[in-house]
Amino acid sequence: MKRSKKRSQKETKHSSLIIRWVSIVALTIMVSFIVFSVIIYSFVGQQSMVQQKETSNEMVSKLNSSLNRIPNQLEIANVVPALTPSTREVLKGNPPIGSDERKSSAFNDDLLSSLTNPDLSVVVYNLRQEDVFDNGGKILPFKKIKSDYEMTRVNKNHKQELITYQKVRAAHSGKVTGYIVVANKMTYYNGLMKDLLKWMVRISLIAIVFFTLVAYIIVRDIVKPVKEMSRVAMEVNDDPNSTVRIRDFHRHDELQELAVSFNQMLDRMQRYIDQQKEFVGDVSHELRTPVAVIEGHLNMLKRWGKDDPEILEESIDASLQEAKRMQHLIQEMLDLTRAEQINVQYPNAVTKVSDVLKRVVGDMSLVHKDFVIRLDMDDLPIATEVQIYQGHLEQLLVILIDNGIKYSTDRKEINVSAGLSQDDVHIIVQDFGEGISEKEQSKIFNRFYRVDKARTREKGGNGLGLSIAQKLVTSYHGKISVESVEGQGSQFIMQFPALSKAQSKKLHKREQAEKAKKDKKETN
Repeated sequence: MKRSKKRSQKETKHSSLIIRWVSIVALTIMVSFIVFSVIIYSFVGQQSMVQQKETSNEMVSKLNSSLNRIPNQLEIANVVPALTPSTREVLKGNPPIGSDERKSSAFNDDLLSSLTNPDLSVVVYNLRQEDVFDNGGKILPFKKIKSDYEMTRVNKNHKQELITYQKVRAAHSGKVTGYIVVANKMTYYNGLMKDLLKWMVRISLIAIVFFTLVAYIIVRDIVKPVKEMSRVAMEVNDDPNSTVRIRDFHRHDELQELAVSFNQMLDRMQRYIDQQKEFVGDVSHELRTPVAVIEGHLNMLKRWGKDDPEILEESIDASLQEAKRMQHLIQEMLDLTRAEQINVQYPNAVTKVSDVLKRVVGDMSLVHKDFVIRLDMDDLPIATEVQIYQGHLEQLLVILIDNGIKYSTDRKEINVSAGLSQDDVHIIVQDFGEGISEKEQSKIFNRFYRVDKARTREKGGNGLGLSIAQKLVTSYHGKISVESVEGQGSQFIMQFPALSKAQSKKLHKREQAEKAKKDKKETN
């Protein structure tokens, strides 16, 4: 119960990865839209404010250009006539003068359109702070200013207004004759900024929601393979013998590569587990007989055989023979296990084929003087190299030559030949012995398989030699096969990819670097 609870908590944590990623993406999008909206809002606001300031300044400038002609203090009597005939008529409630009269007038009537602007409230004060002119809008209170010009922005009822103060100075004397106050309600500006803010908030919310959903779909698609890998990893962790694997995601990205590598790693782990099981099973099975034989002889000696010198000697010889066979069997099984882990132990090993062939054939000829062992390397370039540990290539040749000698009959000859064909090195070991039937040929590479068990027992074999050979060859990405005719002999064919000069140089460099690293580690 506790275990399932822990597992559930783990899965919940993994599931929260989607929430965390989506939250980060959503937060990033939200901040981006907020920053973008603030920039746009500020830019539009500044441009609109510039227009509103220009409108207010234009109004003040027109009024000032009309009023600074008055030499004395501003009064109603001299202000109203100064604001053109049309302005005077409008203030009286009459229609403005016609275009013909305007052309004949000495004054510029551009001020009329500005004074009739509903957004602008205009008030002209004299030096006694009395209202001598206004356009009928809101009467703004008088305010003393230190400089000749001042513009302020105020907030009223969540709306902004622009108030401009201007001292009127007589054109000839330069004395202050009055004050102009212009208030700009900025109706268009306030409406524009309100609508802009409203639409930006709406668009931002819609965009955030939309992109959050898009982010969720994308992140879920990314996290789904990760969750699948996590599920498989937990299942394999719970049951190391589980054959469950990550399914094909049908993607062409790093996650698909990771899934493939993960499956390959699990397959390798499974192979190691199977190898361990096979090793334990084979050892327990194969050692049972010699142990039983030794135990039987010892029991016999304990009961009565030790008093009989002949029985004693026979039992000791038989026990020593079985012990020696056990030793040989264990060594072969260790060799078989190591052969399945070559890519870990010797990943960069390179061997010159011709040198090994000459050495092994020479050594075997010395050991088996009653056999003629020939070597043919006419089709093999002298510098040909393959990716294999030198000791393993020697072991392969010894296994195959020894196997040929073991099953030879009257014709005591072994032919070893090598050649290069289409970037592959072919090594053939041929004997002229008993041969192997077609039925047996498919089984001879199995563990502990013997074609003739009685003869093999007589020759001292355990049935592991060819199995070791096959594992070694396949571990180095090679192939091994057999062609045989009963009564005429057999030939075993090994095939390895030949290395190019560039590949050989690269592997040699790696091997040297690995050796230097190992030497440095041992020195430290």
